[in-house]
Amino acid sequence: MEDNNRGCVKCGSTDAEQKEVAMSGTGLSKMFDVQNNQFLVVSCKNCGYSEFYNKKSSAGSNIIDFFLG
Repeated sequence: MEDNNRGCVKCGSTDAEQKEVAMSGTGLSKMFDVQNNQFLVVSCKNCGYSEFYNKKSSAGSNIIDFFLG
């Protein structure tokens, strides 16, 4: 049986891109604009649906493959 669930969960496209983003937390890190929270963002190029992944916990895997199923 073929796996038909592969692709973007919203539109089924298999065309995705990955970017790194950094965000500040709360308290002092926000006040001093310290961006210590790093994430990988995977977005569908067709519909724009995006998911954030913690960069520290996902460094060893191919996130796009995980996003696409």
